[in-house]
Amino acid sequence: MTDKRRYAVTARSVALDTLVKVTGGQAYSNLQLNRALQAAELSRADAGLATELVYGTIQRLNTLDHVLQRFVTKGLHKLDPWVLQLLRMSAYQLIYLTRVPPHAAVHEAVELAKQRGHRGISGMVNGVLRSLQRSPDKLSLPAGLPPDERISLVHSHPLWLTRRWIAAFGEETTEAMCRANNEPPHASIRVNRQRKTREEVLALLAEEGYEAAPSPLAEDGIVVSQGGNLADTIGYRNGWWTVQDESSMLVAEAAAPRSGMQVLDCCAAPGGKTTHLAERMGDAGVVRANDLHPHKRQLIEAQAERLGLHSILAMTGDAAQLGEQLEAASLDLILLDAPCTGLGVIRRKPEIKWHKSEADIDSVAEVQARLLEAAVPLLRPGGRLIYSTCTVDHTENAGQVDRFLQAHPEFALDPGWPQPLLERLRSGGVLGETFDGRVQLLPQHFGTDGFFIAALRKQA
Repeated sequence: MTDKRRYAVTARSVALDTLVKVTGGQAYSNLQLNRALQAAELSRADAGLATELVYGTIQRLNTLDHVLQRFVTKGLHKLDPWVLQLLRMSAYQLIYLTRVPPHAAVHEAVELAKQRGHRGISGMVNGVLRSLQRSPDKLSLPAGLPPDERISLVHSHPLWLTRRWIAAFGEETTEAMCRANNEPPHASIRVNRQRKTREEVLALLAEEGYEAAPSPLAEDGIVVSQGGNLADTIGYRNGWWTVQDESSMLVAEAAAPRSGMQVLDCCAAPGGKTTHLAERMGDAGVVRANDLHPHKRQLIEAQAERLGLHSILAMTGDAAQLGEQLEAASLDLILLDAPCTGLGVIRRKPEIKWHKSEADIDSVAEVQARLLEAAVPLLRPGGRLIYSTCTVDHTENAGQVDRFLQAHPEFALDPGWPQPLLERLRSGGVLGETFDGRVQLLPQHFGTDGFFIAALRKQA
């Protein structure tokens, strides 16, 4: 794929180039695909096909390989990366996309192989795909597989992950999680209550031709099921809303900040939760927004300016060393939205499940523990610490909180969340009758991201 020849730009060529970069670990699917689509200037229909091919192929990667290995005699591991991605992308169309004519999928694949390889490669691609096309049961899976292997192949997740989730959640919940991860994500926005009410924004969206409804999960959220790019609108530019997942909106709601508070967001970029905290405080008080990377400080400041928020003070530094910049016991509320494996956002970034390993979980858990320790002296007695992640793993979530509480008896879980929020969580089957101050949302809950939130209070 380093050949500098110019190729015809089509939906499939854009998808192929994107897949090679993403599966090679060089790029995130959403960012790389957005860049490729902007450069290609495809029609809306072709951009939709390219998007479907990229996300679908990555989502179904191990299932596609399981099928293809029956037809590639020399083994998939011996293929050039671009040839393997071409076969995967084409097999995805033949197996999963009923509205794409099989002959079109095969023909386009052979043409791409001719353009980018030699005659032997195009002949091999043609032979493999025609054999697959003629196969009466393209998705033939072995009978009698144990649950972890069956779920791994049927729902296209790595075996180590299905084993880990079955141990933590059980077979039924694990299968529901994996199924939900392969569903298309829906769009949602958070209303800036400093400028508009949710009802006003809903009316504005309807005028613009969007299909939108109040979020059943987040008080400030709106779910948009039909429409264009929500960040390329007058309402976004005017600071009436922010594009954000619903489960992420719950963090500020659970934090329940009050006007005049001294607040710290330890790992703040790009500023979604920071600005939500400031909005819910009525833009009165101070929200210190810290991030490790200097260039991300500009992202936070740009968001604050767009939303008309003046209470946000952006900072740069290692969150583990914030004690060097801030006074001890000076903060009323600390949010640690911790670095994590991101296993709750597989629906939006399907490559995560193939790029992560169990070693990554242990490694990031060490970072999380270090950041929690750094927050302890900064919080005043009686103050609250909100710990959140966009993952679903016990080690990073409830296990991390349990270890922290064992080391810090001056902290306790705080179940005093806003009652309307708890009622919404119960209605969605997320909570039982008892609640100790922490919640684990799974991807099948409300069709949103997997997310963990815990509230802890420092004893006075």
